[in-house]
Amino acid sequence: MSDLTELTLPQTLHALREGEFTSLELTRAYLARIERLEPDLHAFITLAAEQALEQARLADRRLQPNRRGAKTPLPPLTGLPVAIKDVLCVQGLPCTAGSRMLENYIPPFNATVVERLLAAGVIILGKTNTDEFAMGSSTENSAYGVTRNPWDPQRVPGGSSGGSAAAVAARLAPVALGTDTGGSVRQPASFCGVTGIKPTYGRVSRYGLIAYGSSLDVVGVLGHSAAEVAMLYRLIAGHDLRDATTLDLPVDEPFPSVSDHSSLKTLRIGVPDEYFIQGIQPAVEAAVRQAIQVFQNDLHIEVLPVSLPHTEYALPVYYLLAPAEASANLARFDGIRYGPRLPAEALWDVYCQTRGEKFGPEVKRRIMLGTYALSAGYYDAYYAQAQKVRTLIRRDFERAFEQVDLIAAPIAPTTAFRIGEHGDDPLAMYLEDVFTLPANLAGVPGLAFPVGFDPQGLPVGMQLMGRHYQEPLLFQAAHAYQQITAWHLQSPAV
Repeated sequence: MSDLTELTLPQTLHALREGEFTSLELTRAYLARIERLEPDLHAFITLAAEQALEQARLADRRLQPNRRGAKTPLPPLTGLPVAIKDVLCVQGLPCTAGSRMLENYIPPFNATVVERLLAAGVIILGKTNTDEFAMGSSTENSAYGVTRNPWDPQRVPGGSSGGSAAAVAARLAPVALGTDTGGSVRQPASFCGVTGIKPTYGRVSRYGLIAYGSSLDVVGVLGHSAAEVAMLYRLIAGHDLRDATTLDLPVDEPFPSVSDHSSLKTLRIGVPDEYFIQGIQPAVEAAVRQAIQVFQNDLHIEVLPVSLPHTEYALPVYYLLAPAEASANLARFDGIRYGPRLPAEALWDVYCQTRGEKFGPEVKRRIMLGTYALSAGYYDAYYAQAQKVRTLIRRDFERAFEQVDLIAAPIAPTTAFRIGEHGDDPLAMYLEDVFTLPANLAGVPGLAFPVGFDPQGLPVGMQLMGRHYQEPLLFQAAHAYQQITAWHLQSPAV
């Protein structure tokens, strides 16, 4: 049989059940590919090869009766290897969050999303690289080295879920978990030419996720197609008693088929002018507008202009609120309660020494920004005002969704930039998130998928955003697009 890592997710699961190959053979194929490409790409922080092989042997024992003709019910992903972003706890594996502050932390428990995937039968290949505490747009902020984009190793894969996106794009894993606080699933999906979902806030449990911005963090999925991403999303979504922000709403049962295009006949897609700003790379705008034309002309979906007038304020609002929440969440890493402790004579010096040495520069920058915004005398002027503008941004989406069902927009102003290009300019790095931040501030779902390439051969992605809890409609629309286009089938020549 040809390279097992080239199969689609449905093909892989079918072949496992039919006995065309074993989970052990599949896992070894992915581990061999990782061994060959990982030195150049650095998509992983931790590789769990021995554990993965043992999980694969157990999966094969479960699959064996079905291969002999039995009809034993099996978990839906039995024997499938996956990768997990290294901000999600996996029992027994290091969870560093890309930081020296947690370099020796091994969780004694699983995050809820990991728990649900293990119950579905997956094999965990390892933990993928991330910007430190998920703070970044390039994966350059990881304390464990830079991940490289499989399409061009001199360029970034995006961030902060750059390791997961690069792993999927290079076929080091068929699917991976990421997180999205301000675009950290969608932007790397765009840069690496894969598909990724940022669910509605509260749709997926954050229990076991090392927090960055608690009112913004969402766990998402990266894969090659909308249909593949939907398979994992369905399994991880839903209420969790251990996360009070998850709502007790059922995940649609039966989950609507991505192939059911009947709901698309009356679909209306809105296009906001505010997302096509001065400075956007021409190739990015052209590819996104061409994709919108495909929805209109080939899928016969009505396309309408909409306005999201407070979009321009999303960037400053996010970079007040997210750092403020980060400063509170990361206060626990003080050398006393959590993390390593560096020796010093006075307690205050323990704090300063430990946090000063173990946190990276971007994390310290955001902690200082957030602490300033929350400080006495500035709270009302900055943090409280930002919360009010956040409400205006959410109301923009609510008004737009009275006119349309989905909103189509670019994901990033450019394709993947060169490693080090924004190293001395934090504002330029923050501007990479300008199109993704509003969805996080409003809490609405967004699905990223590839729609073309720029003249340098780098992928271009676009996003569809929907009403709260309308992920199935996002999957259906993107799947319809991917049925008549081939951008998601392209792979880098690694």
